[in-house]
Amino acid sequence: MTPGVYQLSIYCGDSYRWQFKLWTDAGKTQPVDLSGVTAKAEIRDRAGGKVLGELVCLVTLPNIIDASIDAVASQTLRNGVWDLQLTYAGGDVSTVLAGPVKATIDVTNSTAAAAAQLRSVGR
Repeated sequence: MTPGVYQLSIYCGDSYRWQFKLWTDAGKTQPVDLSGVTAKAEIRDRAGGKVLGELVCLVTLPNIIDASIDAVASQTLRNGVWDLQLTYAGGDVSTVLAGPVKATIDVTNSTAAAAAQLRSVGR
């Protein structure tokens, strides 16, 4: 199966949450059964390249995958690619979504490390 295409547009240093509902039919009347499924999603600089970040994935039956990345994890992201893979209880793996990642570098760094750095230089 060819994965659907979905672009992640991320402003670095911000928190993001996505919800993906999976259907077996184009009319979206038959949910994909995600019983026993584990979901995993990574952002890499290129296919097969360096991992830049990982999305936290949570499966909610019957057909929902919630994915998120927190502000600290998104801080160091750069443009790249991502995909969402499902591993079924029997061991089968299916990639259901993939696409580019467009990362915009932030201006204001609000992470704890940045705040500590500002305090150390007396700002």
